[in-house]
Amino acid sequence: MDEALDHDGGKPRVKDYMTREVSTVSPDQTVREVSTRIVESDDHNGFPVTEGRKVRGFVSARDLLLEDEREPIFKVMSDKLIVAHPEMKVTDAARVILRSGIQKLPVVDDAGNLVGIISNADVIRSQIERATPEKVGKLKRTLESIHGIEAREERRTIDLSRLTPTQGKVYADELEGRSYELDRGLTEPLVVIDNAGQLLLADGHHRVMAAQQAGIDEMDAYVIVLDRRVDLGMAKTAKKEGLEHLDDISIVDYARHPLMETIERLNE
Repeated sequence: MDEALDHDGGKPRVKDYMTREVSTVSPDQTVREVSTRIVESDDHNGFPVTEGRKVRGFVSARDLLLEDEREPIFKVMSDKLIVAHPEMKVTDAARVILRSGIQKLPVVDDAGNLVGIISNADVIRSQIERATPEKVGKLKRTLESIHGIEAREERRTIDLSRLTPTQGKVYADELEGRSYELDRGLTEPLVVIDNAGQLLLADGHHRVMAAQQAGIDEMDAYVIVLDRRVDLGMAKTAKKEGLEHLDDISIVDYARHPLMETIERLNE
């Protein structure tokens, strides 16, 4: 994706949707104390366990079942915690939540300090606010401002074989989600930049790959048409990475996703 689309929020980040005020418990609190908080709360079925701002684990209602009410939380909490980073894309957080089966991810900064929490409800909210004509308009205006050009927006049916990808990999599990949407007619349009005949795919790589797997040759797209050829950053990236056709995109298994983190690494 071109840097302009990122700048305009084309890829929502965890920091944009996380809850910043987080209720926590300490490792030394007892099972009884935390159980009481859960029972008396309408919104919590578990809490991050922290010392100061450092995250040490997570305790859920399930962890407390059948435990002695006097037991300290550090003995029953899970310390194999998966966390998110504020700059992580919401789609990546969604992938972690979906595959792990957990409902909430603590959000930590580079020092391992708790800065928020993101839930499956937050992820759903972010997905409702996906690519829109307004966001495409912002990208158009940004390109005009940066490159001193004029551009116009069109809605077209695009031959997928003509697209030049600008992203070298997609993730297998997100590809499954896009295939599900495609089967049910829920797929949103692609975002394409027509750079004097070169059709650069700015957004929608997972959708395109899902379509290709389904034997679909054409897709609906928002197209930003430039009035002359421009040396775009995304075109440079595509050339540098040897991306000419959709077949040049690799599919990466979720297990090797680089943003999966555990609390042990943060405590090193």
